[in-house]
Amino acid sequence: MHRVVTIDGPAGAGKSTVARLLAGRLGWRFLDTGAMYRVVTLAALRAGTDLEDPDALDRLAAGLDAAFPPGRVLLAGEDVSQAVRDVAVTRATRFIADCAAVRGRLVAWQRAVADRDDVVTEGRDQGTIVFPDAFRKFFVTASDLERARRRHEELRAKGADSDLEAVLADQRARDARDASRAIAPMRPAADAETIDTTGMTIDEVVALLHRKVLPSP
Repeated sequence: MHRVVTIDGPAGAGKSTVARLLAGRLGWRFLDTGAMYRVVTLAALRAGTDLEDPDALDRLAAGLDAAFPPGRVLLAGEDVSQAVRDVAVTRATRFIADCAAVRGRLVAWQRAVADRDDVVTEGRDQGTIVFPDAFRKFFVTASDLERARRRHEELRAKGADSDLEAVLADQRARDARDASRAIAPMRPAADAETIDTTGMTIDEVVALLHRKVLPSP
């Protein structure tokens, strides 16, 4: 396995953006694990698959034609990079995350990437479950309000009708589900360093992590 930097944390902490930019600075591959869960969710929604039927979800995932070229998500050759970010997909992704069989398949996908390249990967279980022996591990977080504000601004920038209080309520419910689920709950790895990004810019966070991954001599 090549070198792996894991960036775990709750929704809205900025881990996807930070991981993508950090990978660029390091010249490593960015592994967007969230996109993997989202593309399975999108395929399930399109197929009308029962999201509470783990066997049906596993069959769907087993036959899925998905690819993840840099910065893109393809489903049967179709670019669904934007479609997987739809609110309906976001809300339904928890069913995929809670399906042990599908999660096992996606973990195998993720490890296969790290067998080929040095990677920066983000998610909620990367340092605890997927890559327990990672080169560096970080748990990136921020205050509840800061994370909700970021998501609110992101949605408004996309033209969505977004209410900050509703975003905050959804986020807290998601945090509770992620932290309490039986399969791969969200928590910092014992050897991860927690980075609180409240009040920090993305560039500041990336620069900080870059120094920690490759300290100056």
